[in-house]
Amino acid sequence: MAEARARAPVGVSVIVVMGVSGSGKSTIGAALAERLGWPFRDADEFHPPENVAKMSRGAPLTDEDRKPWLAAIAAWIDARRADGAHGVVTCSALKRAYRDVIVGARADVRLVFLDGPRELIGARMGARRDHFMPTSLLDSQFATLERPAPEERPVVAAIGEAPGRVVDAILAALSAEG
Repeated sequence: MAEARARAPVGVSVIVVMGVSGSGKSTIGAALAERLGWPFRDADEFHPPENVAKMSRGAPLTDEDRKPWLAAIAAWIDARRADGAHGVVTCSALKRAYRDVIVGARADVRLVFLDGPRELIGARMGARRDHFMPTSLLDSQFATLERPAPEERPVVAAIGEAPGRVVDAILAALSAEG
């Protein structure tokens, strides 16, 4: 049974779904976009081939590696906003500096942080197939993670529930703010 289309959160143009690899960004982001009837983009689509190759070798990206990736995501967000359109995009956005590039002072861009224990996320990563991010990089993801600060206005979503319930919680939090 298909979920009913959700009412768009008031004052929100774009939702950025963030978290460490394996937290469910693609699953939750796609489900959230479907429920809202908004287009969805996965941040992995924005990586230059050099970044994908580097991660496939098990090497973590540097801040320098991430610059063109973050700029491409920000450009997509700004294009949506300029067109008066909506969208949902995923991005690990592990550091505040990264979030400043893609969300920054854009009041109509909201951050959703998918939060969960390392054990659950590691198990999920271990079960994935055909993904370039190896489980061996999970510790570096958690070491890099700077949890969003209150002034970033994040919606923090616990990932232990089924995806539909996580999406329900995100939409309820965004609606309560509007």
